[in-house]
Amino acid sequence: MKFNECKIGFGITGSFCTFGRVKNELEKMAEAGADITPVFSFNTQITNTRFADAGKFVNEIEKICGKAGMKTIAQAEPVGPKALFDVMVIAPCTGNTLAKLCAGITDSPVLMAAKAHLRNERPLVISVSTNDALGINFKNIGYLMNMKNVYFVPFGQDDPVKKPKSMIGDMSKIPDAVEAALEGRQLQPVISNKK
Repeated sequence: MKFNECKIGFGITGSFCTFGRVKNELEKMAEAGADITPVFSFNTQITNTRFADAGKFVNEIEKICGKAGMKTIAQAEPVGPKALFDVMVIAPCTGNTLAKLCAGITDSPVLMAAKAHLRNERPLVISVSTNDALGINFKNIGYLMNMKNVYFVPFGQDDPVKKPKSMIGDMSKIPDAVEAALEGRQLQPVISNKK
């Protein structure tokens, strides 16, 4: 795939432990020439954790992408009317975001951008990262798997012994999942042993 011909919206939600891996994949796609617009959830913008300082992380992502990110619902709303992206990615996509996406709730910049993007019948790629993927969010994953124009980065259990319901996307597969989605196909296998 020629990433230099691709406009990507990249939504980042608050699964903070995956931020390093997400950043690595963003760097690869940016180096390949993709035009990437970051879209930050509110929690991503303000929550400092042992994994990342919020302000520093946002600045690093904007530097990689070479542009300011969308940080408000109002900034994300034009994604639909202006058809800003060829494809949108949500990585990591928390269980909270999965549930709200299924319910049509748009109370964050990432959710607004995703809803606005889907109205154009363009692909949305989700990289799951939730402790309850095999629990209460299992139904939401199933719902989205059957939704038109929604594709998944392959995902699997990250710690079956200590966190038996937790699943996480294989972030290294984001570029391949984006390429497949732009061709209208789901990257296989969807359930992966690698995280």
